[in-house]
Amino acid sequence: MNNLWTKDVEKKFFLESLDFATIEQLFYVTESNKYLAYWPKGYAGKKSTFQSRNSLIGSFTEKWTTDLIQKIVSNKGLYAVSGAICNEIALTNLSPADVVISKKKEINQISEDILAIIEVKMSIVWNWEYFNGGLICIGDYATHQGYPGLLRSDSMLKAIGKAINIRVSSEKASNIPIIIMGNTPITKSYYPKVDHLKKSGIIQGFCSINPAPLDNNNDNIKSTTSSGFLRMDGLDELSGYIDDLLSSKLNFFSSMKTKSELGRIIRLANQEKTDESRAEAFLKMLKGDKFD
Repeated sequence: MNNLWTKDVEKKFFLESLDFATIEQLFYVTESNKYLAYWPKGYAGKKSTFQSRNSLIGSFTEKWTTDLIQKIVSNKGLYAVSGAICNEIALTNLSPADVVISKKKEINQISEDILAIIEVKMSIVWNWEYFNGGLICIGDYATHQGYPGLLRSDSMLKAIGKAINIRVSSEKASNIPIIIMGNTPITKSYYPKVDHLKKSGIIQGFCSINPAPLDNNNDNIKSTTSSGFLRMDGLDELSGYIDDLLSSKLNFFSSMKTKSELGRIIRLANQEKTDESRAEAFLKMLKGDKFD
């Protein structure tokens, strides 16, 4: 059984949402009175716009992702917490984390307990028609006019911006990995960007947990060159990815120094006796602490 994102998950979203939302809040209405999740490519009729589905799918995907991550970390005695707040690393009431992996189950967190931050950027991938109380899948995202999930430039930019805000908020965020989780590939223009973000340490990775977002599987990238983006094809693969993330002792550092300053920092740090103490000295001096 596939525990990742599938058409069945999307069906579940629509059917559950119809218990409290109207059809018009979930589907566009065509001129021929068809109820569709997206405008099909080539549709030239009158169009309406709505934003009501965005908050519904946002809440659904955050809870769904929290439940998925909890399956992976529960045997480690850890918790997946949705909407976590930690003011010391810029996770506020107005901008909480979508999901954190933590030692504690509480919404209000301290940075020392947070082991990873997951930002969720997911939406409806396939096009659906609501007909006679049921749902019919009428095509993948290549057949409709929408740009779901990580294919949206604004979703990518919001995720990057939030990650940077966390990174620069406090040194307490320097050892917490951040990943962006979606249910689509990314556009080719972002391939080098996500690799650079990973290399620079700002974001540890973008990943899609939708193994087959396209029905013919075209343009379904598995990985960028430096694995800044990865597609997960099963729960075991995602579990391994999360395990590696949690077991890595990461430390973000960033600075802009002249070559002579860097040379001096390296020379002084090299006087330490172990690799770990050299790293600690290097990071301390890089942050501007006196090293004379």
